[in-house]
Amino acid sequence: MVTARTAAGLAAGAALATAGWHIGPAATWIPAVRRTLSPALDGQGDPGHVALTFDDGPDPLSTPRFLRELDRLSVRATFFVLGAELQRYADLGRRIVAEGHELAVHGWRHEWPWYPRLRRDLHDLPRAADTVLKVGGERPLWYRPPYGILTGGRWTAARRAGLQPVLWSAWGHDWTAQADPGSVLSEVAGTLRGGGTVLLHDSDRVSAPESWRAALGALPMLVAVCRERGMTVGPLGEHGLQAGRAA
Repeated sequence: MVTARTAAGLAAGAALATAGWHIGPAATWIPAVRRTLSPALDGQGDPGHVALTFDDGPDPLSTPRFLRELDRLSVRATFFVLGAELQRYADLGRRIVAEGHELAVHGWRHEWPWYPRLRRDLHDLPRAADTVLKVGGERPLWYRPPYGILTGGRWTAARRAGLQPVLWSAWGHDWTAQADPGSVLSEVAGTLRGGGTVLLHDSDRVSAPESWRAALGALPMLVAVCRERGMTVGPLGEHGLQAGRAA
């Protein structure tokens, strides 16, 4: 006979197990953890190459400015796009691809992952990947979750969609109101090494208003620093990561 106390204990155990499955992978947000457990998740690739990536677009107000600057610098990058925004601004997505850049998946919308939502993850992530395929003409390889927080649901959905999660090894803190080109360059250059992946933002959709200007202003200086160090700059597709499936 199952007592009320036993039933309560079983329920509590199940709840703890679910919570552990859901939030456990989020430990990879900590740089030292992912560098140790998965260099690919940390974005570590060819030591002579730096992968340049942008999150949160496409944004018709700011993304075209990044495209013009990247063209001026003769640099190609990877854009981690939101499916809902790519669907809304499909012409801009096609422009990104036409100019030689790579589209990757940042989710359907930019949402916090505090509660388990496996069913929605299994629906939204393939939907975003299919939108990238429809707009860009190629099935995406990479996935970066919003806020860089992986969960059990996001891992599972990425695996089923054939996406490889990639976070970053250097970022510019370019989403804050205090950021400026100098601070973004200092943040990135202070931790960037050959083989690293840089995270910047081409949209202020979930950042401080017009914070993207700091990243845009830092771009030429960042590219110059990489080249001075003897490193090429390009998209994840040229970075030497093993693609095609989630880790």
